[in-house]
Amino acid sequence: MEDAIFVIANPAAGGGRGAKVLDDVLRATSSRRDVVVRMTTGPGDETKLAQRAVARGAGALIAVGGDGTWSKVAAALLESERRPPLALIAAGMGNDFAKTVGAPARDIQRTLELIDSGETRRVDVGTVEGRFFLVCCGFGFDTAVLQRMQTVRGLRGLRGLRGSTRYVYAALRELPGYPGFEVSLAGGAGSERPSDAPRRLLLLVIANAQHYGGAFKIAPNADLSDGLLDAIALAPRGTLARAGLLLSATRGAHVRSPAVTEYQQPWFDLKFAAQPMYNLDGDLYQARSRILRVECLPAALEVFAHAVG
Repeated sequence: MEDAIFVIANPAAGGGRGAKVLDDVLRATSSRRDVVVRMTTGPGDETKLAQRAVARGAGALIAVGGDGTWSKVAAALLESERRPPLALIAAGMGNDFAKTVGAPARDIQRTLELIDSGETRRVDVGTVEGRFFLVCCGFGFDTAVLQRMQTVRGLRGLRGLRGSTRYVYAALRELPGYPGFEVSLAGGAGSERPSDAPRRLLLLVIANAQHYGGAFKIAPNADLSDGLLDAIALAPRGTLARAGLLLSATRGAHVRSPAVTEYQQPWFDLKFAAQPMYNLDGDLYQARSRILRVECLPAALEVFAHAVG
């Protein structure tokens, strides 16, 4: 169906919340003949389904899920010569990208009205090793928290917790014992670029958007339209200081701490002692190299969202 609106839905998003939100989307679009719905059945399906939708001439895509689902659908658009705009409907854990981009992702009717009005904005996207991210690329403590959430022991502890509460709980469990990692960070040009001297960090987040982990404003100065990525580097501190920084990060105040260094550059080169794990919008990947370039792709994606001004 040429110019149709293709819905790419992940029923498993948000611990199964995606299935309920999809039911709501089906009810809201039941009278429309221009909507085609496709559901994922396994990991990676979002990108394949979006690729097929683009090939069929989709006029717009709606991604139903969380940051991971949105990134995987966006990847299909970014790899295509033809890039119809993307709408977001929230069904994930953090839904962080929508908070920064200005999309009414929790309101299905408003999202449909936004599509009909054609109101969009172009936003930057991050890339590393040929993969794309909308929110952030994270190293160190960040990956340790996500790994804890995926373990049997962590899941027992997280039973009954939903949304960003799961991430916060896992972060508090990981907080006292995480040892940190060695990395050198270089990037961009000018007087504010980081030194490439190796240093020990607890956390390194290279952010495209401001929000992260559902509860944290990790990069309060990030701008989706500035052609830059924001690197937030956290130096080692004791357990109490770590807890204080975690709390202050919920409102973006952590960047005022002497333990935190903040850089804004179009790209960053990272060198690790060994191939690191990294987090892209909630999904973990094993790096193929110990040397990585994380880069901003300016205005690469068109998203249904209210203009920022």
